[in-house]
Amino acid sequence: MKKIYLASAAALALSASGALADGHIAHIFPVGEGDFNWDSYTAYADAFDLSGQELTITGPWTGADAELVNSVLDYFESATGATVQYSGSDNFEQDIVIATQAGSAPNIAVFPQPGLMTDLASRGALTPLAPETADWIRANYAAGDSWVSLGTAVGADGTEGLYGFFYKVDLKSLVWYSPEAFDEAGYDIPETMEDLLALNDQIVADGATPWCIGLGSGGATGWPATDWVEDIMLRTQSPEVYDAWVSNEIPFNAPEVINAIETFGVFARNGDYVNGGVEAVSATDFRESPLGLFTFPAECYMHRQASFIPTFFPEDADADFFYFPAFEGEDLGSPVLGAGTLFGITQDSEAAQAFMAFLQTEISHEVWMAQSGFLTPHSGVNSELFASDTLRQMNDILLGATTFRFDASDLMPSEIGQGIFWSGMVDYVGGEDAASVAGRIQDRWAEIQ
Repeated sequence: MKKIYLASAAALALSASGALADGHIAHIFPVGEGDFNWDSYTAYADAFDLSGQELTITGPWTGADAELVNSVLDYFESATGATVQYSGSDNFEQDIVIATQAGSAPNIAVFPQPGLMTDLASRGALTPLAPETADWIRANYAAGDSWVSLGTAVGADGTEGLYGFFYKVDLKSLVWYSPEAFDEAGYDIPETMEDLLALNDQIVADGATPWCIGLGSGGATGWPATDWVEDIMLRTQSPEVYDAWVSNEIPFNAPEVINAIETFGVFARNGDYVNGGVEAVSATDFRESPLGLFTFPAECYMHRQASFIPTFFPEDADADFFYFPAFEGEDLGSPVLGAGTLFGITQDSEAAQAFMAFLQTEISHEVWMAQSGFLTPHSGVNSELFASDTLRQMNDILLGATTFRFDASDLMPSEIGQGIFWSGMVDYVGGEDAASVAGRIQDRWAEIQ
């Protein structure tokens, strides 16, 4: 039995950055010990002396996550001699806009998605990253062009530049299953989307149900369906078409988008394919929907959801995951859908520029990944340091990606991405025609432009 376990900061009894009586930093991992890339730390420390300088950072991380980021910032402080003040806020998106307008922005802001970063760059509230940063990302991040593209924006002067550095990534292109149930039924892990569709039919022929799908999420009901459509868009269209869809350069009711919605319908609108039948899809809370994987006999065999979903599995659940596969016939590589945080410079300084260079060191990624809940596209880190086999295997999928794209609904205007797109997918699962749903969404988009 394989137990899914993502170590928590509380379980590791971590503390926020703390100084000893003699002024030295109490690192969570002593410098020079363990299989960390300490050479990257030493080389960085030799290159930067920021003694007496202060760096202010604000972002969305609070609680245990704030402790984790502070444990990373300890190494920046000890390497440079600078002092770092990190403040986390549950209202970060509102707070950073107010701070930039008031001229009281911190040196560095941590954006939970590119949209706000892009907006502030267009207002002249961000400083472009050093010119060589984009080349470094292309050389050191898997699917590096994707990360450069997502961090690029147009400044107030109309010039395009790199404003965001991605750090800490979430993975969505996963299918969860019970190895015990798969083994007992004799099912193999599908390597292509064609294999997955064939497995659907095989499971139904065996008298069972392939999928657990639930779209319920209170006022956000419908969002899991948008992730399905986004993943399918990346498996049926080029990244350029995906980007054009996100920006509405191609309309929401374009044939490419309708095809993705209808492909989602192959899974969600077939009563034989979903646990409880089609009528249960929208009525079932997304947190409860995977529970059918772990009954005996299994009520359903697969559940497509992001890396966070084990939080809602039963204790000691027998669970594993595989990559939501690409269509072999489409020749689009191995695309991955996800989310992630970006660092940007909101108040330029020598320390701010040095910190962006610090994010390029292996140690700045390894310290967090060795503790809890951290994935990175940095191909130079020591993958043996991940806190669990689960995280390591997820990161292997991330590193194997030929294309990474951010969750489309998070990039679209909120009235679309967190509004009618969600509700429209519920209507589609309920029986409305895909073209009709897509047309209504496009009509709304035209109204707000």
